[in-house]
Amino acid sequence: GVRANADNPTDAQTSVDNGAEAIGLDRTEHMFLGERKHLIQDFILADSEDVKQLAIEQLGRAQKGDFLGMFKVMDGKDVVVRLLDPPLHEFLDSPRELDVEIARDEEQGKDTAAKRALLAKFDAFQEANPMLGLRGCRLGLVYPELNVMQVRAIASAAAELKRVGLDPRPEIMVPLVGFEEELIQVREEVEQTIKQVADEYGVELNIPVGTMIELPRAAIMSEEIAKHADFFSFGTNDLTQTCLGFSRDDVESAFMPLYLERKIVKTNPFATLDKGVAELVRMGVEGGRKGNPNLTIGVCGETGGDPESIHMYYDLGLDYVSCSPYRVPIARLAAAQAKIQANGGPQKIATK
Repeated sequence: GVRANADNPTDAQTSVDNGAEAIGLDRTEHMFLGERKHLIQDFILADSEDVKQLAIEQLGRAQKGDFLGMFKVMDGKDVVVRLLDPPLHEFLDSPRELDVEIARDEEQGKDTAAKRALLAKFDAFQEANPMLGLRGCRLGLVYPELNVMQVRAIASAAAELKRVGLDPRPEIMVPLVGFEEELIQVREEVEQTIKQVADEYGVELNIPVGTMIELPRAAIMSEEIAKHADFFSFGTNDLTQTCLGFSRDDVESAFMPLYLERKIVKTNPFATLDKGVAELVRMGVEGGRKGNPNLTIGVCGETGGDPESIHMYYDLGLDYVSCSPYRVPIARLAAAQAKIQANGGPQKIATK
């Protein structure tokens, strides 16, 4: 199967128009950008519970509106919604810029106490290695109100549409799970919130809960994790980073061109699935299906739209790939060719 990665109703419509059968990844952090960025900043920097609660309420209303739009477009089709994933500092302004601003104010004799207090807060959220820090499911464990807000928005949107006869099919993805106990605890909270919303609206809500496999430990321990998941989705961007020790944001300018030129690697591992990462995917698939024979398994990283990778994923036994809405037609062709080849058909034709 071929799904699409979409974060708003417009992208969802583009996905359907291009032939996607479902949404394989809705990155909810993208809903917090632009004119809404100040809301998540208010939550992060709040000095009081009142300010924090107001920010949560406003974020919840905004997200519910987005989900209503997406679920309408995808009526009768699955929409996998990932809970908040990135480290919180990504939503904050640059501390370096604020530091420069403070220096200028001091030169002009202005009072900088308030800005210095704000800079101290910014600094408190800086991490030496944020991609391996407070993000993913860890965010929801440290700030459970974020998970409750997001799940309530998802479930409320689904409940409202059910009341008017539509068929919304959200699924909730817990990101960056490495320990089965993380998924157990987050899932318990998610299901409690879904039940509360279902009772409030007087409707039945059956919302699957799964996880993104993007850490080597998760792939290795997939049998145990699968006992508590309805689906797996391999996040190969982070799985590649944590498997190879490569920073996706830095390798392009640092050393990847040299590695390609000297044939240390044949292809960029963030564009085409690396064999070592593929071995982790294989372990995750085999262990996952042992732990839960009914487990649905997909992939939603960058390689989900790469034809060569799609053939590898088919051979590894995945149920679907998910990619950019604009890569869906090529992904569909590659997926069809992979199936034909597996059944003894002709070799694949060019898809580039």
